[in-house]
Amino acid sequence: MRRWWREQAREKGAASTTSLLVRKLWSFVRESTPEQRRQRYGDMEYDWEHRVNTTSGTVSWRARLLGLFHSPYQPTEPALFQEMMASLPIEFDQFTFVDLGSGKGRTLLMASEYPFRRIVGVELIAELHRAAQENIREYRSPTQRCVQIEALHADASEFVFPDTPLVLYLFNPLPQAGLRRVLASLDRSLSAHPRAVYVLYHNPLLERVLSGSARLTKMGGTQQYSIYAFRGKSG
Repeated sequence: MRRWWREQAREKGAASTTSLLVRKLWSFVRESTPEQRRQRYGDMEYDWEHRVNTTSGTVSWRARLLGLFHSPYQPTEPALFQEMMASLPIEFDQFTFVDLGSGKGRTLLMASEYPFRRIVGVELIAELHRAAQENIREYRSPTQRCVQIEALHADASEFVFPDTPLVLYLFNPLPQAGLRRVLASLDRSLSAHPRAVYVLYHNPLLERVLSGSARLTKMGGTQQYSIYAFRGKSG
């Protein structure tokens, strides 16, 4: 929260940041009503089918409050994830899948249905990270094709990218300053190890940040997501 305040105040000024904080807290109060809590259980179908706990309905008030200053937890819909995967022109077994802001790990589990070389999730909120670890341990599927799944408890904006070809998944996980740090880190990684990288940006509220990158080129998408690509010497 302190980092959020400093970054917002630097970008918008103290008065605008105070106003934004009040709006966020009021939104949190509205989302805490019994009716809104019941609505968050509407994403349970995946959990019932796979016997896991990735719903937003069981997230504690503390984790939801912390999420206001990064990105509120919301699991990805399976059909939309499959659509995004189908849009990638890649040989999956050559790529590492990275989800920054991986929450309870639903996207990691869905990615394991594809033959990725490796799957990595990064989550800052401890409660969500612990849930992801348990889901990874308990997940069983006859169609699972990747079992090299790792959940990291860390700040996504400080993640060091592996030097393999990447599919980077972003469900609007960070405020603008944090997203800029991620792209700067990716830029340094690409300079050191040119390779193929695809960025799937779900709910692209800060798409202007990605479109401002000299290395990334938009290659498609819909209103719900955007796909960016960098093709290095290996791609």
